[in-house]
Order: sequence, then structure tokens, then C-alpha cells
Amino acid sequence: MNPIVTTLRIVLPMVIILLLVAFSSVAYFAYSSAQNIEISFEHEAVISLHEPLRISFTHSILDEGYREKISISPKTNVLVAWKEDNTVLELTPQSIWKPETQYTLTIPEGKATNYASFQEISFSFQTVSYPKVESFWPENGAKDVLVGIEDPLIVQLDRNAGDFWIDFSLSPEGSVIYQNNDNRSRFEILPENTFKEGALYDVTVFAYPADNVDPLYRKELTTFSFETLPPKPKEWSKDMTERLAQAKRFTRAQIQEGKYIDINIDAQIMSIFENGNLIDSFMVSSGLPGMDTPKGTFAIHNQHPRPWSRQYELFMPYWMAITPDGKYGIHELPEWPGGYKEGENHLGTPVSHGCVRLGVGSAKRVYEWAEIGTPVVIY
Repeated sequence: MNPIVTTLRIVLPMVIILLLVAFSSVAYFAYSSAQNIEISFEHEAVISLHEPLRISFTHSILDEGYREKISISPKTNVLVAWKEDNTVLELTPQSIWKPETQYTLTIPEGKATNYASFQEISFSFQTVSYPKVESFWPENGAKDVLVGIEDPLIVQLDRNAGDFWIDFSLSPEGSVIYQNNDNRSRFEILPENTFKEGALYDVTVFAYPADNVDPLYRKELTTFSFETLPPKPKEWSKDMTERLAQAKRFTRAQIQEGKYIDINIDAQIMSIFENGNLIDSFMVSSGLPGMDTPKGTFAIHNQHPRPWSRQYELFMPYWMAITPDGKYGIHELPEWPGGYKEGENHLGTPVSHGCVRLGVGSAKRVYEWAEIGTPVVIY
């Protein structure tokens, strides 16, 4: 037999066996490595609008155009970069992630630098939602609203505005100025120009991502309407019931903290306030011409349920002095010792000698409500 043929018969089986062993070893290595490549997407359930995404691999990954194969749905332009020796893939939106959107990120199959392969995998993530308006002042449809620096419009959000800018539109006036608290959840708003009296206004609240005024991302959160207080009447009604209604509608607190008594000489009306809120209004009778009730700011100096006036020889129930010397005060319609009492028909007309008289029932209520030191503003 030819020795060459004999040699081939011996060598070829050995080569085949060696090749099979070699391929078997490579296949096993790739399989083992593929099993050991772990891919993780470590983010909160909801991500912010500018937040970059990080996908971590336990092995360095071959790029070779791999970045171009990554897909995001809905489609979004992102900047893709490898970090940490190709073990971290970072995706940053060129603009922002769209708010309130569910995204799916697909990582295609690929290979590590040791040529171990891994299968395609997808991750889902949700972007942050727009804030919501929790409450606002005045209430929608409110009437007789008086807005000022101490009583601005108020919009309360359900949370910190976070990634968003909050904007306000006022119709018909237009522009507003506003300030917010430290966590950007409460906004106090005033118009650049004074509100017109007796006018209807709409306030619209918008939100859009910070540093991005693209109309595509602007969202209307709510709209509320109100009517401002009409001008005060040039003349107070002669009908006492209607005049009280006018007083309750148009009288506004001059002191915002604690209790105080408000006396309008022109209207012959007393109103009592607590922390800026109107409690009630009553008809009064102030000093007649020549014996006028003094105007200014006073206070309750003393109280007595039924004092006797030696000067006028009558009782002055529910007395409250408003000057230190006791010359002027607030009291119920006076009584003579025999029981005769001044009539209620004098209320609403200046007929006293300088004091402020109240009717039966209303005097007792104010007496029991007021305290020593309670301010009294007369104008």
C-alpha cells in the first residue's frame, strides 16, 4: 500500500476529531457567555422629562453600528453614547421626553467583545404627568369678588410643579404677575392692571415643560371665571332691608386680623368682622348734626350691661365705651326709668348725642361678641 495513503487514513480522522473538539469548545463558550450577559434598565417607574436613560451590560459590547439599531416608540430623537468601557449605554433626549407618555425602548440582539451574543430585549417606561389644579380662589362662578394684594387670586396644584412651568392667562385684561411658594405648588396671582368693577373675568392655567415653549407640549390645566364687585351705590337705599343688603355686599374689611367693628356714618351701618370676614351688619343711629360721632380708629375701653347716664337720666343697655373718658360709646336704644324705650324707627338716621345706637337684639349680640381692646373704625 502506498505510504502516503496510509498516512492520510491516519491523519484525516485525527484532524476531523480535533476540529470537532475545537468547534464544540467555541460553541460551548459562546453559549455560556450569552447566559452570563445581563442587561439592566435601572430607573424609577416614572422618569423626568430631561432624564437620560442608562442601560447596563455585564460585559463590554461591540458597537459597530449597534447604536443605530436601537429603537424608541413613540419615535424620539436621542443622543446615544457608550460609557464605562462600553458597558453602559446612555440615551439622552435631544429635546425632552413627551409628558404623560408610555415609551418602549428596544435593545436589538448584539454581541459582547468576547463575541458572546444576546437576544433582543425591550423595556417600558412612563414619563412624568402634568400637575393638576387642586383648588383655586375665587370659586368658579363667584360674584362680588374684590381682588387685591392682600386677597390675590390663588391656584393650588396637587404637587410641586417639578419639570413644568405654570402660566396664566387672564381675559379680558391679559397679563398677570404672580409669585409662588418654595415648592412651586401654590401660586398667588394679580393682574398687571387693576380689575374693572362689575366685570366678568376668565383665568386659564397652563403648564408646559421647563425650557420648552413648544405649543405641542403646552397643556391647559383648568379655567375658572368670576365677577368683580360692582361700584358702590352713589346713594344708599332708603329701604332699611335693602340698605343692609347693600352694606353686606359692598363693605370690605379694613383690618384683616382679629375682630373689629366697622361703622359707616354715611350709610348708618355697623358691620362686624373677624379675620377679614364679615360676620354681620346692623342699622345704627349716630350723632345728629352738631353733635357728630367722631371719626377715626378707636377701641373698646370698657363694657357694662346696663349703665345709668346721670347726664341724660336714662339707661344705656349693653354699653361699650370707645374713648377713654367714656364720652362716646356704642349701646342699645336708650330707656327711661319708667320703661319707655326709644323707637327702632330712629335707626338709620343720625339722632343721638354722639354715641352709636343699636337696636334690640343686635346690641346684645355685638356686646357679647366684642372684647375689651376690639378696634372700632368710624368713617
